[in-house]
Amino acid sequence: MKSIDTLLDRFCYKHPRFGIPNLMNVIVMGTVLVYLLDMFSGGISFSSLLYFSPYRVIHHFELWRVITFLFVPSSGGVLLVALELYFYWFVGSALEREWGTAKFSLFYLAGVVLNILYGFLAYAAGAAGVVVTMRYINLSLFFAFATLYPNLQVLLFFLLPIKVKWLAWFDAAVFAWSVLSNLLALNLAGALLPVIALLNYFLFFGSDLLAAANHTRRRVQYQTSRQTINFKKATRQAQQQKGYLHKCAVCGKTDTDYPDMEFRYCSKCNGYYCYCKDHINNHVHIQ
Repeated sequence: MKSIDTLLDRFCYKHPRFGIPNLMNVIVMGTVLVYLLDMFSGGISFSSLLYFSPYRVIHHFELWRVITFLFVPSSGGVLLVALELYFYWFVGSALEREWGTAKFSLFYLAGVVLNILYGFLAYAAGAAGVVVTMRYINLSLFFAFATLYPNLQVLLFFLLPIKVKWLAWFDAAVFAWSVLSNLLALNLAGALLPVIALLNYFLFFGSDLLAAANHTRRRVQYQTSRQTINFKKATRQAQQQKGYLHKCAVCGKTDTDYPDMEFRYCSKCNGYYCYCKDHINNHVHIQ
C-alpha cells in the first residue's frame, strides 16, 4: 500500500497546473488589506465579519467565512504583524519554489480543509466558542521548510545567524506550550488546533520522517553491536602495540607519521597488504 505522501506527490505530478501561483503573495496582501480595514474602520472590527464561525455558517448561512478566515490577521501591533507576515511569505515562497505550485497549494489547501472540518466537528461536539484560525497552519510551514533545509543559516531578527533546524525546535516548543496551556485551562478544543496543523505536516512528510527514524535506529544498532565494538577495541589495541594502525607495504609510511595520508588495502594482493595513496595503484601485487 502506497503512503499518503506518495499519493499526494503523484497527484501533483499528474496535475502540474493545479493550485494558485504565488499563493503566499495572495494570502499576505489579503491579510494586510483586512488589517488596514480594521485599523481605519472607526472602531468597528472588519475581521469580525470574516473569521471562521461554524455557528454563523450553519445558522446564518454566511458561507464566505470558510474562505475569508484565511485573511484574518493575528492580534498585535503593526511591527509584530509585519514580521509575522514577512515570515509566512519568506517560508511559503521558498516552499513553492522547491515543490512547485501544485504541491505547495495542495499543502496549504489540506491545512485549510482540516481546519474547517475540525471547526465543524468541535462545534458539533459542543465547543461552540472554539476559534479556528490559520495561525498554526502558517507556523507549520516552517516545519516543512526546516525538513527541506535543516542546515540553512538565516539571520534571526536580521541580526543573529542561526540554523533553520534550531528555529524549528523553537517552533515545536511554541506548539507544545500551546497544547499544554490549553489543557491546563481545560480547553480541549483549543489544545487540538496545533495538533491539526501537525497532522497536515505529517501527511506530506510521513514517509521521510519514518525513513529517517529507521536510518537512525539502524545506525545506533550498528554502532552498539558486538561486532562493531570488538572491531574498535581490536583497532585500539593494534595501534597501542605497534604505534600505528596503517603502514604502507612499499614505502613504510604510517598513519602515525602521516596523519593526513590516505591508506587503502589492495584487493588483488594475496593477503591484507596496506598501501598509501601514492602506491595503492603503483605497486607489484603480492601473490
